[in-house]
Amino acid sequence: MLNKVFEFQQEIKHQYLSIKITQDASSKMKNEFTKQSFPVLEMTCAACAVSVESMLKASPGVKSAAVNYANQSAIIEYDSRLAQPLDLQNAVRSIGYDLVIDTEDPQAVKEEAQRKQYEEVKIRTIWSSILASPVVIIGMFYMDMPYGNYISMILTAPVVFYFGRNFFVHAWKQAKYGKANMDTLVALSTGIAFIFSVFNTFFPEFWHNRGIHAHVYYEAAAVVIAFISLGKLLEEKAKSNTSSAIKKLMGLQPKTVRVMVDGQEFEWPIASVKPGHIIIVKPGEKIPVDGSLVHGTSFVDESMISGEPVAVEKKKDDQVFAGTINQKGSFQFEAKKVGADTILAQIIKMVQEAQGSKAPVQKLVDKIAGIFVPIVIAISLLTFATWMLVGGDNAFTHALLTSITVLVIACPCALGLATPTAIMVGVGKGAENNILIKDVESLELAHRVNAIILDKTGTITEGKPRVTDMFWPAGDQAFEANKNILYSMEAHSEHPLAQAIVDALKEKNAQLITLENFNSVTGKGVEAQSIDQQYFAGNEKLMLEKNIQVDPSIKTKIADWQSKAKTVVYFADHHKVLAIIAIADKIKDTSKKAIETLLQKGIEVYMLTGDNQQTASAVASQVGLKQYKAEVLPADKAAFVQELQAQGKIVAMVGDGINDSHALAQADVSIAMGKGSDIAMDVAKMTLITSDLNVIPKALNLSTKTVRGIRQNLFWAFIYNIIGIPLAAGVLYPINGFLLDPMIAGAAMALSSVSVVSNSLRLKFAKI
Repeated sequence: MLNKVFEFQQEIKHQYLSIKITQDASSKMKNEFTKQSFPVLEMTCAACAVSVESMLKASPGVKSAAVNYANQSAIIEYDSRLAQPLDLQNAVRSIGYDLVIDTEDPQAVKEEAQRKQYEEVKIRTIWSSILASPVVIIGMFYMDMPYGNYISMILTAPVVFYFGRNFFVHAWKQAKYGKANMDTLVALSTGIAFIFSVFNTFFPEFWHNRGIHAHVYYEAAAVVIAFISLGKLLEEKAKSNTSSAIKKLMGLQPKTVRVMVDGQEFEWPIASVKPGHIIIVKPGEKIPVDGSLVHGTSFVDESMISGEPVAVEKKKDDQVFAGTINQKGSFQFEAKKVGADTILAQIIKMVQEAQGSKAPVQKLVDKIAGIFVPIVIAISLLTFATWMLVGGDNAFTHALLTSITVLVIACPCALGLATPTAIMVGVGKGAENNILIKDVESLELAHRVNAIILDKTGTITEGKPRVTDMFWPAGDQAFEANKNILYSMEAHSEHPLAQAIVDALKEKNAQLITLENFNSVTGKGVEAQSIDQQYFAGNEKLMLEKNIQVDPSIKTKIADWQSKAKTVVYFADHHKVLAIIAIADKIKDTSKKAIETLLQKGIEVYMLTGDNQQTASAVASQVGLKQYKAEVLPADKAAFVQELQAQGKIVAMVGDGINDSHALAQADVSIAMGKGSDIAMDVAKMTLITSDLNVIPKALNLSTKTVRGIRQNLFWAFIYNIIGIPLAAGVLYPINGFLLDPMIAGAAMALSSVSVVSNSLRLKFAKI
């Protein structure tokens, strides 16, 4: 049965590839536009991605541009007659960023840049923390220490203007285009606090003559830089630890191939291979391009395409695909599709486009800061102007102090920590529960998921063929007499199902014996002779060919096994069937319970598989699923994700194979099984270490609690500003003569930070 399934799948794959290539060729004829992905460097926040995208869209010849901050890339569609990559690079460089072009390995360049960025932020965080610590101690406990202000000034200056220089640089870049973000607020508050403190350090008598103590706020400036740098470090760590899925996909294609020319074997670089070349593939090697067999036979692991664990038999005229892995046999095949036309290249392109087509990740904090920052600046200026008009004799003094106090109390320390601290605790909590989370976006979005797609093989099932049943009509005596014969025959077989039988018999202490006249019957099984008896092991076709009768009682059991999507192997002598063996990909013990839990939460659950309809139906029935699709290709899975998204659903995709990578990249939330392929785990935003589906509901609950923590943090971060900013502006002065001291404003800022961190730590003890 499995052989029929695989033959059918191969035909579908070939048709799919032919249609896809035809469509691509037709598309190129219709227009002159080129669609290309470029790594983008130097982006530090979502606002940066918006700036790069707007600049690219404004460039001549560019039809569309989508900049993804999450994976630091830009997908640009441009008219090659009006624009070239160098023009695009110059446009991006003009606003302080960079576009990687004209390099053999742009992904490696991007990864190296991310690594350097992480190291730089790490150094800034460590040194700013070291220098800020004594400043805080002096400012809080030794305010009257001789030369304390000068010591604090000397320690704070490098924190603000060297280790914190990026905040000022990025704020200036935004200001040039009339924009403001978190960097703007950090630069304004720390810069003004430092300059004001320097003035008070050198000219304290200016305030003393007016009966006011000359406060300094070095500790506020230093601590803000240190804490915000810590938040940046957490973000950069997540980026630098993310390896490149695209790079690993490309690694599936060998660098060189063996080509047969005029009867001689040559080793060529893969770029030199053209359609029509005859290529030699030896055992264990990856197939370099798509083609069809012309000589030899083998079994090929096509799990990267189909997701199914059983290798597929290949003989003359059968199709083979780039990136798949040859098993035991050697063969020669004619190259049909090379370069960008192979299925592997199509999958790489699909993943790139699905990852890059997502909207830039707009952090909640950045959205709020976009409104908050201009408002705070406006309030500060309005406060200054108002006091200058109505302040009387102390107009300038009150105007300067109140405007400074507004900026100090609006310091974004807590705002900058609100998301990173909650995420840090949430990620740690996830790790404790076997959930590896790669980015903030998936953790923020998972609680909204209302549709989940599950791959079958390796996700719902174990992903490895096993013997589930073994029936010997003549009983244990026949088993003991013949087990070594069956074991030895299957041990010599190259068929992937044979290994499952070998493993099962090995557990029953079967031993290898000498067999004679061993022969592999293509597409049917194997035969061999032991002493004077001929034995056969294979499918029903082999039994019919050898005129071996199958007892009706055995046929009943076979029908029952096949209804449960099990593959049946016959073992017989030349008279009768001695045994039948059922082989299946076993459903995980926890799958049914996990699916029930998801359905009880009101989430729609779907199963997609490249396997046949009968197998899909049987598995779906056993785990309680009513919605499933069989015989789906990688592109079909991604298309189904898009179909659900078009209905307004928030879709989670759960898979374990390379064939799932396109759908994983397309989904709103992508979850990989920990025992799956490296590609699936790289593309996915979450990985379940145990491959236990029961962890999925926990991941959704963790998202709910983490998002709630983020919102609470933002509330605490802003409540002080909502109350404090009007007080800082002096609204109570006309009533009771109260003016908020900048020192109290600094304390309020610190208290909001403590509230945020304390609230985040509560998640550590929550149950998910």
